[in-house]
Amino acid sequence: MKNWIDMLYVVLVFLVVSFFLYVLLGGADFGAGIVELFSSKDNQKPIKKTVYEVMGPVWEANHIWIIIMIVILWIGFPMTYNIVVVYLHIPLTLVLLGITLRGAAFIFRHYDAVKGQSSQKLYDNLFRISCLITPIFLGMTFGALVTGDIMLLEDHPGIGFYDAYVHPWLQLFPILIGCFYATLCTFLAAVFLIGEVSDAQREMYIRKGKVAVIAVVVTGFLVLITGFAQGRDFVLDFVRDPFAVCSVVSSAILLYPLWRAIRFGRVERCRFFAGLQVALILFAAAITHFPKVIATTTGKLDFMQNTAPDSVMTVLGWSLIVGGLLIIPGFLHLLKSFHMIKILEKE
Repeated sequence: MKNWIDMLYVVLVFLVVSFFLYVLLGGADFGAGIVELFSSKDNQKPIKKTVYEVMGPVWEANHIWIIIMIVILWIGFPMTYNIVVVYLHIPLTLVLLGITLRGAAFIFRHYDAVKGQSSQKLYDNLFRISCLITPIFLGMTFGALVTGDIMLLEDHPGIGFYDAYVHPWLQLFPILIGCFYATLCTFLAAVFLIGEVSDAQREMYIRKGKVAVIAVVVTGFLVLITGFAQGRDFVLDFVRDPFAVCSVVSSAILLYPLWRAIRFGRVERCRFFAGLQVALILFAAAITHFPKVIATTTGKLDFMQNTAPDSVMTVLGWSLIVGGLLIIPGFLHLLKSFHMIKILEKE
């Protein structure tokens, strides 16, 4: 159905926006647990309190973005969805397990009927470790899609279980991408938390923000070096693309104003520069390969091939528009309401 608006592009916009928001907001939620995990015992207790106050209102709501992504892929892009859930079902299952454990631990460590030392220690460890492993496996899933080692069963009829379902994601390059995303989550959490604490605690988060910036740069450099050394098309095409290079350079240049904003505790500037850097990194990763985002041993698959029929895209597009008009204002109202509550509590 081709009329005044092409619903395919509407669906793509919702897919891209949902992906960005989950990386940004969901990533910050995961990063909060990582910050807590790699803090001293003296600092873990105040960080735990801050994490609960910040994540409590929105940690569940942020999952809506990944749900929207899954629904869009399932309905609108069945070929891509099929490859992801079939060939990468192991890391995705581990992601689902991590999300479930994180949610359960987050609730029980605050509402446990038995406030025993052993149970609290168990919930704390589950929360922190699940916050670490979940973004790693998410990054490894993405890494497997772009590495080029996915072996489709129709192209390799005699392939074994390990080569088909384990090897594409359990190797150095995808693991480094998983570590890069985990450090990016840590960076986002540390930067966002600077504005959520008192002046007495702010210096601690400023230090963590600086360390997280260094970790992101180091892991990102390792991803590029490893991909280049292994001859990965994802990195080689990335280096040759002027738009991707400009995006990465721009993101690197933003490190200076971001560092100054972190140093002086400029909350809004920190969040703006952090979000902009994430957007530039995602743009650089996408512009090089879209729409051929899945790399297999026999070539790159076009994301725009084998899409749903126009009639299905039309229904999906209008459903997303109507749902967005209902969900987005409610989500923004949720954030604003709890922000005002925190201000009133401080007063």
